[in-house]
Amino acid sequence: MNRLEILRFALRGLLANKMRSALTTLGILIGVAAVILLVAVGEGSSQSIQKNIQRLGANTLTISPSFTGAGAGRGGPGGGGQNTGPRTQARQLTLADAEALADKAAAPSVASVSPVVTAGSATATYEAASHGIAQLVGTYPSYFEAMNKQVARGTYFFNDDVLAARKVMVLGTTVAGELFGDLDPVGRQVTVSGVPFTVVGVLKESGSTGMQDADDVALAPLPAVQQSLTGFGSLGSIVVRATGASATATAQAEVTAILNQRHGITGTAAADYRILNQAVLQETVSEATGTFTVLLGAVAAISLLVGGIGITNIMLVTVTERTREIGIRKAIGAPRGAILGQFLMEATVLSLVGGLSGVLVAFAGTRFTIAGIEPVLVPSSVVLALGVSVGIGLFFGSYPANRAAKLRPIQALRHE
Repeated sequence: MNRLEILRFALRGLLANKMRSALTTLGILIGVAAVILLVAVGEGSSQSIQKNIQRLGANTLTISPSFTGAGAGRGGPGGGGQNTGPRTQARQLTLADAEALADKAAAPSVASVSPVVTAGSATATYEAASHGIAQLVGTYPSYFEAMNKQVARGTYFFNDDVLAARKVMVLGTTVAGELFGDLDPVGRQVTVSGVPFTVVGVLKESGSTGMQDADDVALAPLPAVQQSLTGFGSLGSIVVRATGASATATAQAEVTAILNQRHGITGTAAADYRILNQAVLQETVSEATGTFTVLLGAVAAISLLVGGIGITNIMLVTVTERTREIGIRKAIGAPRGAILGQFLMEATVLSLVGGLSGVLVAFAGTRFTIAGIEPVLVPSSVVLALGVSVGIGLFFGSYPANRAAKLRPIQALRHE
């Protein structure tokens, strides 16, 4: 008996019990679809987080004050070790700190330095429209490149605007939409907490990052914001851009050395500032989300195992019901290999049909947003899930098939 005949007998046996075959296939379908979909959700979540981090730049360091002196020791975010030393007198970040970090002789790996102040509460108005800006940032033009802020309309402000403390402003799309609607904001004047600013540009849309709208932002020259809104006090943060992604660690070491010297941090004393390294954060998140995706796939794989057990049960029932048929076939000369091959083929066909159906269901599922995440289909998960489903059919179908092949013709013919 050739393989084509074995396949024909297997299909005939499956079609003789359509409902049973369909229910067995459903178990494999659910398992394969679950594996592919959950891995797709994990990959989509990972890529979403990566995009949010990349918006800040892979070679960017963000320095912020640590008022308690905790969490940024010489090797923590501000250096490179555990924060076990005594606390230092808290010292705020100043414009002089930013100027020191921009010294090419002391920090050759630093490409740009952007001091930042943020107005805690600012309401912008234009004619009858008003909007409370979630984040009003005073900074230097280098901030746009460091934080990957691109302009869709108009232009950035420039160093001349900073030197002259001109009251010009670049708006996020949310602020521009709330104040101007369909009007072009460029060249128009808005009032921020009673101070007039001229709009010179509108940023490209960034989208939301978690609970925060990244487009509900306005940026203006640092001196203009300090004069009008925040006063000439300390800085909220300093954004440092390294000369390249590979130079980020070197730039962090240079920044740490300069700030430690300026702030009088010696020995094991804890730093009064924190440094957030976007490259390290991105690497950490990649590892965490990768582990999360593998865990999701492993959990979903349990349903494939359950589907395999279902194949065993159904095939055992099938062998029992068709014992007399097996006896007749063996009595007229069917070899053991033909009986074994037929039942193995039936189990394999069940798992293959269920696997292919599961792939189609999973592919359709990735077209929809799940829990706020856009799933990303991972080709390797499709191949793996389909391969495992076929392997499960062979593995779990081997026992019933072997049992059928070992039946003696006389015993099979006497079976009631």
